Amino acid sequence: MFSTTFVVLTVLAAWFGPGGSDAFHWRGKVPAGQLVEIRGINGSIHAEPATGNDVEVVAYKTGEVYAAAGIEVQVVEHNGGITFCAVYPSADGRRSECQPGARSPLNASSNDVNIDFTVRLPKGVRFVGRTVNGQVEARSLQSDTEAHTVNGNVRLSTAGAAVGETVNGSIIASVGKINSASKFSTVNGGITLEMPPSAAAEVHAGTKNGLIHTDFPLAMRDEYAGRHADGEIGHGGPDLTIVTVNGTINLRRRF
Repeated sequence: MFSTTFVVLTVLAAWFGPGGSDAFHWRGKVPAGQLVEIRGINGSIHAEPATGNDVEVVAYKTGEVYAAAGIEVQVVEHNGGITFCAVYPSADGRRSECQPGARSPLNASSNDVNIDFTVRLPKGVRFVGRTVNGQVEARSLQSDTEAHTVNGNVRLSTAGAAVGETVNGSIIASVGKINSASKFSTVNGGITLEMPPSAAAEVHAGTKNGLIHTDFPLAMRDEYAGRHADGEIGHGGPDLTIVTVNGTINLRRRF
């Protein structure tokens, strides 16, 4: 996804204010078309439109004071945009390196400290939010959006295309378009996806323990009616995958 050559590497070590207080703040310019990525471990991520042309990232740290020691936010500027990581010390005391992209895991020792992020984004700046234990919410954005968690719900709405993934949680998404990356998946939870009447895609939807309800004309198959749906909407287009194991799928036409 990203080049391994970083344009700028900036580490804001323990910048939660003087004396290690519980707030982190960053404000700056990110060109339209580039990416703001938030990578958390414990805590929620909330994204919303900016009121001006700057990107703003605010993080709050909560938990036991002794457990919060050594936990920080790191910032990496690269040629694809900028990545913010919640970095926890590992069990052996070593620190993870903040790297952009899904293939760069962050390690954490066991503690109950949360870092909750709020991100404000101007129109045209793409957004990716990743956490492990927490909800990812992106509301009323104007660009392509991704929301990933393991234990938590995904709630997103954007005028662009989107990806939503969790394991233990539900997904509610409203998108303006479908592209080749569009995918929505969970294991334990339902999925509701709202699309405009003009949406065009090749839909592949499936659930094992649940049903599929759709406002679009799609062919249902399987020996258990209503658990798999395949077909074109809007004369076809990019593949759109929507899958869960334990949950109902709702495909809604936005009017």
